[in-house]
Amino acid sequence: MNRTTLRIGAALAAVLVAAPAMAQDLTFWSWRQEDRAQYEKFIDTFEAANPGITVTFETFEAANYNTILSTALAGGTGPDLMMVRAYGGMEAIASAGYLEPISVDTVPNLKGFAESALQAETMRSDSTLYAVPFASQTQFVIYNKGIFDANGLDEPQTWDEFIALSQKLKDAGVMAFANGTATAWQNETIVSDLVSSIMTRGFYDDLMAGKADFTDARFTNALAKLKDISAYFPDGFIGLDYPSAQQLFVSGLAGMFAGGSYELATFKTMNPDIELGIFAAPGEAATDEKLVGIYYDGGYAANASGKNKEAALKFLNYVASQEFGQAFANTLNNISTVPGVTFDNPLLAEVAELNQHSIPYIMLVHFRFGEPSGSVLLQEEVQKLMAGQTTPEAAGERITKELAAWYAPFKK
Repeated sequence: MNRTTLRIGAALAAVLVAAPAMAQDLTFWSWRQEDRAQYEKFIDTFEAANPGITVTFETFEAANYNTILSTALAGGTGPDLMMVRAYGGMEAIASAGYLEPISVDTVPNLKGFAESALQAETMRSDSTLYAVPFASQTQFVIYNKGIFDANGLDEPQTWDEFIALSQKLKDAGVMAFANGTATAWQNETIVSDLVSSIMTRGFYDDLMAGKADFTDARFTNALAKLKDISAYFPDGFIGLDYPSAQQLFVSGLAGMFAGGSYELATFKTMNPDIELGIFAAPGEAATDEKLVGIYYDGGYAANASGKNKEAALKFLNYVASQEFGQAFANTLNNISTVPGVTFDNPLLAEVAELNQHSIPYIMLVHFRFGEPSGSVLLQEEVQKLMAGQTTPEAAGERITKELAAWYAPFKK
């Protein structure tokens, strides 16, 4: 064998060795269209550290994402990597066998994640983890500091103070709240935002222990208080949709917005000059624990049928790293689930502090695993309550009765 043949053979061998790395192209789907530019930067960081792996990022409209993703996975054309919902939303995809199971063995950076975060992306039936949780979200009251200062208002410590400051804003010609309920899911968020402290931690604990249901006076009293404070929503709020309500708030026409931590970056983008404050809506007495609602928003998962699974798992390990978590918090102004992340944004640090006194965002976390879902039922009943078409007691009765179709503790 001559030297030329040896050189050709060596060159071919080098190409064959390099080929798998060169061929590791990954597709990554998300519903976070507004975060596209920043995710492209995250991907650039990953690709620089992992030569030979390329990631193509594609986003879809959030309302249709679940259907688009499920259809693609069922047809064998799904992405290698994907954002998936948490809780019941994740289970619907994982139970069909579309997601790759993960653990600290395949994604070492998962070590140290909070158990509650991991449970949000774990199948209840077999305790298998399928996604790296990416963010927690918190429900509370957001306020315009400029409007509060101009009217001599402080964060309320009791429910009566909450009502009184709302009245003071109204008397000053300022809308107390910008919220509307024409967008269905807003009927659910306002419950967590405004009356978690009224419900109390004791109600939540009893609900989980099977000692209470939604006919409990603590829950129906919370709905009654919600109805009371809705008197300070904009005129015609039942017909006011979510984007319009956001615009009212950032335009300085309302003092407060019952919303979530996911609003903070959006509001600052819409109005860079607005100065925001946040607080947990109070209970009836100053000594009552002030609670926010908390949930995990979704996770990063790999396709069980992906052709480049090793590369996909490397990407999942990257998004579970402190490097990614810190960049996620700093650039997207969100609460990362990655352990050890600190917050440059003082408002995010305050969110993290409020999270120390929280209960889960109840219907999403516990009652979206069957049909009808607790979220749909609560949204419908709150909508009717606001329109004067039901009572808190009747709403609690219907929610409990309908959930009993699949939620065993409610079955008589």
